Amino acid sequence: MLPDIASAVRLQEVDGRVTELTKEIASLPKHIAEIEKKLESHQRKLDADRGALSANQKDRKKLEGDIQVQEQKISKLKDQMLQAKTNDQYKAFQHEIEFCQTEIRRSEDRILELMSESESLEKNVKSAEVALKAERAQVEGEKQQARERTEVDQNALGELQTARKALVAAMTPGVYSLYERIRGRRGVAVAEVVDGRCSVCHIMLRLQYFQDVKRSEQVLVCESCQRILYYNPPQQFEDVNGPSASAMHT
Repeated sequence: MLPDIASAVRLQEVDGRVTELTKEIASLPKHIAEIEKKLESHQRKLDADRGALSANQKDRKKLEGDIQVQEQKISKLKDQMLQAKTNDQYKAFQHEIEFCQTEIRRSEDRILELMSESESLEKNVKSAEVALKAERAQVEGEKQQARERTEVDQNALGELQTARKALVAAMTPGVYSLYERIRGRRGVAVAEVVDGRCSVCHIMLRLQYFQDVKRSEQVLVCESCQRILYYNPPQQFEDVNGPSASAMHT
């Protein structure tokens, strides 16, 4: 295989890995932003439940205060009723007392409703606090993993970029320009010939052209998709298993 073609094959591998690492590095902040957004949504829900619980407690306290006021009114009205001089005055005081008692019962009924609602709210708040604490710890763990992964990826990317510069420096400028031109148009610039076909576009090569590719005396491109072609000869049995394998069959 021509050194330029071998370099192009290796360069394509390096560029593929560079693309993968670049995407991964870019995706990590997005992933963190997504889980933080989800965490913020759960925090807002918890804050809303806490607010509802606080409002519930305030309403109950206000109603308890209203009951005290009504009870004080009843006490005063009973004292005044004892001093009533006419039957109409007595009935008027009695009517006022009944009204106050009705207001007290209404407040007590509402307090019972609020207490029932409060139990559910308290349960929701407690469970949400526990879940949020665990989720926050998980998010912090994922953020730390993302930072560590980013550092590893950036180091690997730096090494690949160094290796890429060395490969480019070793290539004939014209071949490198051809590689970049094809990569810019096609994404994949180099294609292996397998069973007489281009492994990317799958078009069968002309027999003579296939022989030229196999000889690897010059840089050739696929006549169909214009990608740089290379050929890897199949390994012989003894190449895989060592000399002893061929000796066994002699």
